[in-house]
Amino acid sequence: MPLTTNTGKVYLVGAGPGDPGLLTVKGAQALAEADVVVYDRLLDPSLVALAPPSAQRVFVGKERGRQALTQSEINDLLVAEGLAGKTVVRLKGGDPFVFGRGGEEALALAASGVPFAVVPGVTSAVAAAAYAGIPVTHRGISTAVTIVTGSEDPSKGQTSTDWAALAKTGGTLVTLMGWAALPGIVETLQANGMAAGTPAALVQWGTWTRQRTVTGTLADIAERGKAAGIGAPVIAIIGEVARLRDEIGWFDRRPLWGKRVLVTRSRTQASRLIELLTELGAEPIELPSIEIGPLDDYAELDAALSEKVGVPGRWVIFASVNSVEYVWERLRATGQDARHFAGATIGAIGPATARALRDRGIEPDFMPKRSVSEEVIAELSSLDWTNRLVLLPGSAIGRDALATGLAGLGADARRVPAYRNVRPEGVEERARQAFARGVDVITFTSSSTVRNLLDILGDDRRVLEGSAIACIGPITASTASELGLYVDIIAAEHNVEGLAAALAAHYAGDATTVA
Repeated sequence: MPLTTNTGKVYLVGAGPGDPGLLTVKGAQALAEADVVVYDRLLDPSLVALAPPSAQRVFVGKERGRQALTQSEINDLLVAEGLAGKTVVRLKGGDPFVFGRGGEEALALAASGVPFAVVPGVTSAVAAAAYAGIPVTHRGISTAVTIVTGSEDPSKGQTSTDWAALAKTGGTLVTLMGWAALPGIVETLQANGMAAGTPAALVQWGTWTRQRTVTGTLADIAERGKAAGIGAPVIAIIGEVARLRDEIGWFDRRPLWGKRVLVTRSRTQASRLIELLTELGAEPIELPSIEIGPLDDYAELDAALSEKVGVPGRWVIFASVNSVEYVWERLRATGQDARHFAGATIGAIGPATARALRDRGIEPDFMPKRSVSEEVIAELSSLDWTNRLVLLPGSAIGRDALATGLAGLGADARRVPAYRNVRPEGVEERARQAFARGVDVITFTSSSTVRNLLDILGDDRRVLEGSAIACIGPITASTASELGLYVDIIAAEHNVEGLAAALAAHYAGDATTVA
């Protein structure tokens, strides 16, 4: 069929098996340009979020017994959107052409004259095994791997898979989508000559933070999986390579493996902490107890910035990345830039704040050794502060400790609101759902996150009793203690990197797996 002049393009993109980091660069590029995203069930939501906010999102997920759209309807949808001139991303779990029915979608597009491209993805047959510490091939053990769908039960007698031949092939056998049929599969393989003692492993939710692995032999793997509560989605790995898990298992042996960690930091600031927790094996639960937002009235900040701040002897101390970002927003809004601070002494509390200033062309003159207001004052106490102007932009409801301490040294310390903290909409219901599933650790990165979470929970504070409390520093910990919480962990380095490191040290050696 000839192309029409307004025909768009469809990208058949493999999203990988679960870990969003396994999406290819080309897949991410396609998502960034999408007008429509047509996506499956077993995908991390962050991948769909890579599409522009204006993009239409269409869920077509399928699971045993039910499906949002039939495959024929999915094909028709892709064709229709492509012919309408749109850039369409068909986001599929794993690889589009490995039991993903991507070939059927490609044939439908080709028959209709819709341009398309295939962006391969990492298949769970390889990735889930690797994350479980099982190489599907290994020199001297297995020089071949066979990947087969397990959705056809061999015991039914009408399967198109030659299980008798597979029993004698040797190497590694990986079955996908085969949990329901697994008892019949292992029985058929044994009946056709595969040794009952052949090592085997089951990997559920491969590459996700909830991944679970069960090991055994061909004879007992189905029963072991059932006893452990394993269920779909699961892959089975059968062959001598499964023995290697004991030596090279890594993913589920990280220090925070299996820990559900509540992140109460604002959504705009939580990404780095979530990244660190994920690397350590935790399952982060994002529940921002505060959101950072603009002020309703910037008159006070604008008035402070309208003065000539950048004169010798004057200081400006930024206590957070937010204070830097919102001050620069006001500078831009009033036709100013970093030159406004020329001549002033600039302080930055915390390495992240210092980086934010460097990104804007300013190298901080002062960085305290520790990001605690009282200790900052101690470091500055040797200077003469008599009548010296110090501008302290920050939250509208921030602590006064730094301003009070500087005033005690004789400075003219002015704490000026630059942004505000507000409660996120609908956070009460999200909190209820998070604690209903269980929370191992609650992280607090400021006193305001402690107060706000307790305010959100109201009279239901008992849900915190089963959770460890981790605080970014002693001031936050003091607030938590004053409000009746027992603090288990306090970071030695008062930033998110230090908080993650403190959690890892606390739980070192506590990672567990199913064997």
